[in-house]
Amino acid sequence: MELFKQPSINWLGKKWWFYGISAVMFAIGAISYVVQGGLNYGIDFTGGTIVFIKFQNAPDLDLLRDTLTTPDAAPPLIQRFGSTADNTVQVRLQRLLEGGQAVAAERERLIAALEEGFGPGAAAGDRVDFNNAGVSQIADYLIQRDPDGLKAQEKSTLELDGHYRQAAEKLLDYRNKEADGLVGSLDELGRSGVSTAVVASLKQGFHAGAFAIKGLESIGAVVGGDLRKRATLAVLLALGAMLIYIAFRFKPIYGVAAILALVHDVVITLGLFALTQKEISLTVIAALLTLVGYSVNDTIVIFDRVRENVRLMPKEPLSDILNLSINQTLSRTIMTSGFTFIAVFSLFLFGGEVLNGFSFALTVGIIAGSYSTIALASTVVDWWYRRFGQKTGRKTA
Repeated sequence: MELFKQPSINWLGKKWWFYGISAVMFAIGAISYVVQGGLNYGIDFTGGTIVFIKFQNAPDLDLLRDTLTTPDAAPPLIQRFGSTADNTVQVRLQRLLEGGQAVAAERERLIAALEEGFGPGAAAGDRVDFNNAGVSQIADYLIQRDPDGLKAQEKSTLELDGHYRQAAEKLLDYRNKEADGLVGSLDELGRSGVSTAVVASLKQGFHAGAFAIKGLESIGAVVGGDLRKRATLAVLLALGAMLIYIAFRFKPIYGVAAILALVHDVVITLGLFALTQKEISLTVIAALLTLVGYSVNDTIVIFDRVRENVRLMPKEPLSDILNLSINQTLSRTIMTSGFTFIAVFSLFLFGGEVLNGFSFALTVGIIAGSYSTIALASTVVDWWYRRFGQKTGRKTA
């Protein structure tokens, strides 16, 4: 299927327009980078806190995001974790916690915030949420209530403490292992190995909350720096591999032209990330690597057509062959880019917060990649051969 019937656009004749457009985009990105203070790196690179929360019922992610957003920090990144039936979400906060006290304080802050949005309200009364209680809190409660009547048996304080601490550990062991961190009803605790009296006593002071914080861990800046180096290395290795392949498959200048086009695409994409201050995460790095492969594929298609035309028209000027090759592959380039653009733009519009950065990078990158494939890569090759005086195309591919 061809969208155009034998187009004859002089692409190389418009190269200064293309260079001007690229220069403007580079300038916008550079100015944005300086004014905005750089890129907005996410928790993967800067460090922060990851929280795993399990809910009794499927949570409203928009409500959860609003509940956990604070005025002094960027909105949390929220995504489902595990299977849908688990009702578990992963929350990434751009707050780096240092020390056990800071972690404990953050946990209490999150529980208080979640109680407002997802708590049982007045139905719980003054009772404590068992699903977010610690072993000491439960043990102290049982020691005070003494449901097994150890004081009447004249047991020592040490024996009393040991007995109810062991009971608390059994209860939490059941909650964390058998119930996967969240009990739906305190009646379940009868299967934990404690006495019926202990369970009955717990019902008076505790309730089964609607959620449980299963894990809270802080990722330090050292880990973030290491991830940043690895991500940068991954992009550079990908570019290097492309250069070697194209240089071997065609000529070294073709590899250089393709890499310059790829760098152009990545820089423009990152410039728009600086302008919009969208978060740079590992999923965005994955999108950039995807963009590298996608863009170089289009460039290779054009270069392969150049090589075929060089053999068919060895006496034609290289600039004419480049223009002809671009025009011959124009329908294919636009159709491929168009269908891919529709897919990733739909993902950008409807994919939700988690995939927003990923889909934005691909949406911008596909536009920039299609543009550079047509307008820039071939002009670099043409400039090189004009500069070094190879007028014919017999040795160009």
